[in-house]
Amino acid sequence: MIGIICALKIEVEGLIEKMESAEAVTRAKMTFYKGKAFGNDIVACECGIGKVNAAMCAQVMIDLFAPSMIINSGIAGALSEETQIGDVVICSDVVQHDMDATEIGEPLGLIQFNDCTLIEIKADDEIIRALESACQRIENTKYETGRIATGDVFVSAKERRRKINSVFGAIACEMEGGAIAQVCFRNDVPFGITRAISDSVRDNEFVDFLKFREYAAEKSIRILCEFLRSQTAR
Repeated sequence: MIGIICALKIEVEGLIEKMESAEAVTRAKMTFYKGKAFGNDIVACECGIGKVNAAMCAQVMIDLFAPSMIINSGIAGALSEETQIGDVVICSDVVQHDMDATEIGEPLGLIQFNDCTLIEIKADDEIIRALESACQRIENTKYETGRIATGDVFVSAKERRRKINSVFGAIACEMEGGAIAQVCFRNDVPFGITRAISDSVRDNEFVDFLKFREYAAEKSIRILCEFLRSQTAR
């Protein structure tokens, strides 16, 4: 079973509409839709915005449905000058730019578990390749594979975006992927993240996000569908 987690309704509803015999299961006031799409058993959920919502959704999904992988899909803001609205970013690895214990001498972004520490969480190589192939099959889709930065803040200021890019080398920022990756890492579940860009470094006011988010969400759903078709062929 393939798990799909999206933050917003517009990011997941297009996929749910394509599911056959969808069954709704509600836990922690989140609705998980279980069914078939493109020959695959899938479970999809709108988790809500932010890291806690995303982590809660990922853990419940793993506990209830034991997915073989989890894909986080949706929209993001660009951190790189070269990344523009409508482009797609596939996650090579993910960091949490708002994890900040620098006051006690720790590096920015350090995640401290009970038994280890890390900054970057690596996405699954096979999932990365499959997402790249999905993008290649969609006309007029420019994609880039690179680091994504997650944080519980909507980053609109150009200076802050450029700082996150400079410190972490990330090319896109969003509010859920790093938390989902963290849960998957601790549960040994392969994960991937794909994000369509809704606002660029140069045009990054909140109004731009509102204007282009539906366009970017539609692009994300198309990539998900192509990805699922490729999994059927495996």
